[in-house]
Amino acid sequence: MILSVRHSQRLGDSVLPYRLSISPALISTSLGRRQALAEAENLLWPVLCNLGGLYRKTLLRSTRVIAVVGSFGKTTTARAVSFALGRTPHRLIGLNSKVWVGQALFRARPGQKHAVMEVGIDGPGQMARYAGAVRPDVAVVTSIGSEHNRTFKNLDVTRHEKAVMVRALSASGLAVLNGDDPNVRWMAGETRARVVTFGFDEGSNFRATDMKLDWPHGTRFTLHTPIGARSVHVRLVGRPMVYPILAAVALSEGFSLAQVISALEEVEPTPGRLEPVHLPNGAIILRDDFKSPEETIDAALDVLEQIPARRRFVVLGDVSEPVGRQHVIYCRLGERIGRIAYRAIFLTTGKNLRVGRAAARRAGLSLESLVNTGKSFRKAAEALQSDLGPGDVVLIKGRGTQRLDRITLALLGRRVGCQLTYCHARYNLCDRCPMLERDWKGLWTSV
Repeated sequence: MILSVRHSQRLGDSVLPYRLSISPALISTSLGRRQALAEAENLLWPVLCNLGGLYRKTLLRSTRVIAVVGSFGKTTTARAVSFALGRTPHRLIGLNSKVWVGQALFRARPGQKHAVMEVGIDGPGQMARYAGAVRPDVAVVTSIGSEHNRTFKNLDVTRHEKAVMVRALSASGLAVLNGDDPNVRWMAGETRARVVTFGFDEGSNFRATDMKLDWPHGTRFTLHTPIGARSVHVRLVGRPMVYPILAAVALSEGFSLAQVISALEEVEPTPGRLEPVHLPNGAIILRDDFKSPEETIDAALDVLEQIPARRRFVVLGDVSEPVGRQHVIYCRLGERIGRIAYRAIFLTTGKNLRVGRAAARRAGLSLESLVNTGKSFRKAAEALQSDLGPGDVVLIKGRGTQRLDRITLALLGRRVGCQLTYCHARYNLCDRCPMLERDWKGLWTSV
C-alpha cells in the first residue's frame, strides 16, 4: 500500500494522515511506527485519565498540583512556574492533552510537594474530564484567543471551556489570572478560590513596568509586587514572555521573592516561541514557528519592530484558524510587514499570497524585496542563506504543521531531506525526527 507522492501531499493538507497512522503503509517508516503507537495510546486516554485521577486522589493527595491553561503561552508559563518552585521542567511538559494529562499525573511522585502540569484542549467537554482528574490546587490562566476558533466558534465559548479548571478550585485554592486579558479577568467571578492577577495593567497584583528589550540577551523590566518592587533581567525575549515570569512570581508558594527571581532569571526561551538562534554567518533567527494564530503573529511583529537589527527579514507562513476573511487578514499583516521588514517571504499561495505581497508593496517594500518561494521551506532557506549577514534578524512565523523549524535547521547546516509541505505527525520535533535527513515527500511514499 504505497500511495503516490502527489496523493500523499494532498492528504497532508488535512488531518487525515495521523488518523490513518495505523495503516500498514505508514508503519513502514520509523516515524509512522512512532505515530501509530501514540495514536493507539490516545485511544485509551479516558481510561488513563481516570486512573490518573485515582492516583491523584490517593497517593498524590498531599501534593499541590498547579494546572496551567490558556490559549497561548502555556508551555513557557509552565516551565517558568516549575523553575520558580525549584523544579526542573519535564522535557514532555508541553504535551498537554488526552493521554498526556494522565501521564503527567503519574510523573509526580507521592510526597512530592508540587507538581506543575500544562493542560490543553482540542474539543468541547474535555476540560471537565481533565479538571476532575487533576483536582488543581492552583490554576494559572495565560490568555484566551482564537486558537480554537474552528472548534469553539467564539471567545465566549472558549473562555467558558477554559474556565472549567478555575471552577474546579476549592475555596482554599488559588487562581492566577492574566489581568490584561478581559476574558481571563472574567474568570475571577467563576471561582470560590482566592484570585491574584498579573500583567502590565496598574490594577494587577503583580505587574511589570519600564520594560526594555535587551536584544538578543533577553528583557529587562521593573517587577511590582505587594511587598515591593525589583529590577529584573530575564533571558526570555519581549513583552509576550514577561507574562510567564509574572505568573510564576504570583504563585510564590512559600518561596521568597529573591529565590523566585533568581530562579526565573535562568529560564531559557522555549523552542519555537520567540527563541533567538544564532547562525554561523552572524545573523540571528527569531524562531516563533510553533503556532500562528493572528494574535501571536502581531505579538511577534511587535517584538521584531523593537529589535535594533541591521536588517529585518520576515518569513510568514499560514495563519492558524483565521477569524474572518483570510484575504483581509493577510492584507493587514502584509502592510505591517511592509513597514517593518527589509525583505519578506510569504510561505503561502493563492489569493492570500497575492494580497499579502500587494499590501507589503503598498507599505514600502520593493518588488525585489518580496521573495517568491511558494510553500517550499527549502527555497525559503536558500533565499535567506544567500543574503544574511552579521546584525540581520529573521522572524520565522508559521503554522506548526508547516514545520518551518526546518528552515532554521537548514541554515544551521543540518541536512534536511524531508520535503513535506505539511506534517501532522504528533509529539515529534523536526530536530529529533528520524525522517528529517531522508529524501521523502510523504508518509506513504517508499523511502
